[in-house]
Amino acid sequence: SLQAGLAVLLKAERLFHSSYHSQAVHIRPICRVTPSWCPAPPEGVIRAASLSLVQDASCLAVSWELRQTLTVVFDTFSSGQGKKDWSLFKMFSRTLTDACPLASQSKVYVDISPKNKEKELLEVTPPPASVYEAIVQGDKRTYAVYDLLSPSLFNTSRSLNVQLKWKRPQDSSELPTPILHAQRYVSGYGLQTGEISTLIYNTHPYRAFPVILLETVPWYLRLYVHTLTIITKGKENKPS
Repeated sequence: SLQAGLAVLLKAERLFHSSYHSQAVHIRPICRVTPSWCPAPPEGVIRAASLSLVQDASCLAVSWELRQTLTVVFDTFSSGQGKKDWSLFKMFSRTLTDACPLASQSKVYVDISPKNKEKELLEVTPPPASVYEAIVQGDKRTYAVYDLLSPSLFNTSRSLNVQLKWKRPQDSSELPTPILHAQRYVSGYGLQTGEISTLIYNTHPYRAFPVILLETVPWYLRLYVHTLTIITKGKENKPS
């Protein structure tokens, strides 16, 4: 249903008005986790029975995992007349009112990692109940967490409109480039000289990252796999 949970943000006219959007469905087999009772204690020792979850090493029991993802990119800097402030309502024209009644987890993560270590410049409202830290591509990231299943989240307000503001006047400098980023451009023309070039940059001083490249091309564009060329550090790699 589009009347509860995170799905209320899926407003078609706002999603298709974005700079980029992508929907995907992932289906994969996973080894099923089976319950296992702990062995009985020795005679004379009293211990409460405990149940642990053990993954099937032989993977004889298989379950299927279905994961649906929606990726949307909003250029709020351009549409906001050079302001970096944003909110859920500005992007989706809607706010969150409650969690999906069928969801066991429903959380919103907001990246509040400081730019140039200046954490005091960012102000996120309402204040998050918890903060989560993780290492992403060798860089420490900080996320504000909003749990829609928490009863206290909607006590003070009937809806959740996460907002991020900058406390002092903003400069016109560009956002810092991620350690792992990509660029794509089209050159040439026609079927003979036309080509699509994708450049992937890793600026980390010593760490390598696995990369899965998914190209999205128009239906009318004909691609020839035998013309694929991969160049790394100036040397051509033959695709296997």
